[in-house]
Amino acid sequence: MGLFGAKKKTDEIKGGGEVVLGDGSKVTIARQVDCLGVSCPRPQLMTKKAISEVAIGEVIEVLADNPSSVEALPPMCDELDATHLETIKAPNCWRIYIRKD
Repeated sequence: MGLFGAKKKTDEIKGGGEVVLGDGSKVTIARQVDCLGVSCPRPQLMTKKAISEVAIGEVIEVLADNPSSVEALPPMCDELDATHLETIKAPNCWRIYIRKD
């Protein structure tokens, strides 16, 4: 146990499932990146790693509850050769969908 309690395992990445985006299109989630409780720059680094590990055309879902991270991820897509599809506000977080180009 660390100084501030048990360390949350933030590098756990899982995949699967589908989501319907605002335009009605349905996408399959290749990876889900859990960034809940994590502040900048960690969510950006975790997203960059996940994008590098998926195939072209696959979609990752990033769960984030830090407003700064939510704002920073979409503009970062250009440098990752990826496209920000949509950000959806959920009850306890934002769900950010990014497709690798």
